[in-house]
Amino acid sequence: MGGDYAPEAAVQGAVMALDAIGSESRIVLFGDEQKIKSVLASEGCPAERFTIVPTSEVIEMGDHPAKAFQAKSDSSITVGFGYLAKGAVDGFASAGSTGAMMVGSMYAVKPIEGVIRPTISSLVPTAAGRPALLLDVGLNVDCKPEVLAQYGLIGSIYAESVLGIENPRVAVLNIGEEETKGNAQAKAVYELLKADERINFVGNVEGSHIFSGKIADVIVCDGFVGNTVLKMAEGLYRINLALGGRNAFWDAMNYENVGGTPVLGVNAPVIIGHGCSSPKAIKSMILSTEQVIKANLTAKLQQAFKN
Repeated sequence: MGGDYAPEAAVQGAVMALDAIGSESRIVLFGDEQKIKSVLASEGCPAERFTIVPTSEVIEMGDHPAKAFQAKSDSSITVGFGYLAKGAVDGFASAGSTGAMMVGSMYAVKPIEGVIRPTISSLVPTAAGRPALLLDVGLNVDCKPEVLAQYGLIGSIYAESVLGIENPRVAVLNIGEEETKGNAQAKAVYELLKADERINFVGNVEGSHIFSGKIADVIVCDGFVGNTVLKMAEGLYRINLALGGRNAFWDAMNYENVGGTPVLGVNAPVIIGHGCSSPKAIKSMILSTEQVIKANLTAKLQQAFKN
């Protein structure tokens, strides 16, 4: 029931995903059962192809996330997280309230023991033809060096497990490539990552190389910087599209092809979609969720922090 065009876009996207997911996977829809079945009927899709969990409330975008998560106990987000926490579903995704999704991530499934602060990441296209991972992109705008160092490890495990990048290169986003460049935060993170033998740390990466793919596969920064970079890229994508520029690189910048961003560092797969998600974006979000589940990412992160 979340998103600007819910429930139509969510249900239509789920229908589009049916033939793209694995034969052993099943999509569970949380929401108003009558409305869900009405959209399915209009799409000519039998309701039996899904598991439908009826809910009667909706967390609106204007609601206070924490208060609404508790007060609206029969909302699709709250019920969905309940199912996730008890293992009745393997992953949960929504284009609804980002705040409520984070409340559920932090208090229903909880951070992995040892993780100081979970993070949200974003895939960015590169000229090398494979995506890079940027994190954090807006969850934590102020980060201590120890938090950013953990992001390097989390991002490395994600890149290897989910993206299939062997021995991914991890770098700190900085104003220069030299070890001595940057502010106190960047210099401290550099030293911490350099000392971590579990990752392939390659040093600093400048903003001009984020999209080149030449330097790094995982790019670490705080949420203030990461969100600025991400929104600048989205703005450039829209300008380029308006000017008629189309190619594989720019097409990969389209959020609809990614669908959502994972919350990394919590005890179950959670994917947060754009509020303006179209059916295509919902389909991509569902496929991303399935990919994270099949990669067994949560268990790999839990093991890394247990060690």
